[in-house]
Amino acid sequence: MSTTALPPSLVPTLGGAYYVDPEIFAKEQEKVFEAMWVCAVRAADLERPGAFRTVQVGRESVIVSRSRKGEIRAFFNVCRHRGAKLCTAESGVAERNFQCPYHAWTYDLDGKLVAAPNLTKMPDIDRVEYGLRRIAVREWLGYVWVCLAEQPPSFEATVMQDVIDRLGELDSVDHYTIGELAPGRRIVYDVKANWKLIIENFMECYHCATIHPELTEVLPEFADGYAAQYFVGHGAEFGEGVEGFTIDGSAGLDRLPAVSEEQDRRYYAITVRPLVFINLVPDHVIFHRMFPLAADRTMVECDWLYLPGVVESGRDLSRSVELFHRVNQQDFEACERCQPAMSSRMYKDGGVLVPSEAHIGEFHAWLTTALEA
Repeated sequence: MSTTALPPSLVPTLGGAYYVDPEIFAKEQEKVFEAMWVCAVRAADLERPGAFRTVQVGRESVIVSRSRKGEIRAFFNVCRHRGAKLCTAESGVAERNFQCPYHAWTYDLDGKLVAAPNLTKMPDIDRVEYGLRRIAVREWLGYVWVCLAEQPPSFEATVMQDVIDRLGELDSVDHYTIGELAPGRRIVYDVKANWKLIIENFMECYHCATIHPELTEVLPEFADGYAAQYFVGHGAEFGEGVEGFTIDGSAGLDRLPAVSEEQDRRYYAITVRPLVFINLVPDHVIFHRMFPLAADRTMVECDWLYLPGVVESGRDLSRSVELFHRVNQQDFEACERCQPAMSSRMYKDGGVLVPSEAHIGEFHAWLTTALEA
């Protein structure tokens, strides 16, 4: 951080090394991504027993799958024999078991070792002990969250608390019945920028008047530079004459039945640390999951979720999807413009935050505390 004396209106940011230094990124992998709850997959993507997805969590490849009893399981994607990667596909269905493509060690859908060449001649091998290593899982809001830590932190005191801190209560997010919604569109973005730049961008709206003309037409108060996340419980109100959260302000789709009158015609943004954004509007939910792959590269998987009947009916979602897809593109381009300067000598001591961005300083404090733990 900068050591230069700043006027009271400004707050220092993290130094540039936090966005480019491989050693700092490695520490984030260990102390943040591998120690905290990370949102891995949407539970509905694992439709039947044996269905799996592989995701990158910190330095580890993780298999998230559904057992024969329909329960969610997560394992390190590492064969217990010689360490070969067990599942090489991003997704698929293991009809009966997972089999290592190297020496054919075979594990059932609960991770137990069930077969291997000459295994019957090695009766001293404990098939549970030499099964796949399990990872802690929780299902919430229709998504599977995983934690690689041997002793995971409280889900309630971390993930859920972030939602409470933003909205003031959990009931407010429950009104959107996120777990019961259906994905109408999924877009994956390959962003050439550090994950923190993406979070910082999402948390503030000082940039909105500059790069989000479509968004500020729908949410005029964003043109003033204060993001919805700056105020606990606040949702940005749709502009006069705006009928829905669409690219042209035209009517949206079927309103979510449990959304309250107070929540109608409003947009709520939530950051769930370390790697999730939740966007709530009356007729759909936009759910971002980030997967940092390097100090300067982050994959972002974004789901647009609607009432099942809306998706099943084949209704046109394009105007609804296009608004935030365009916002995503604008934001990620901005982050990619910042990334090269993070290694500049001019940014060695970082930059500054104006008052409407001051809450980003709290994120920086949270991160540095986690890295020092």
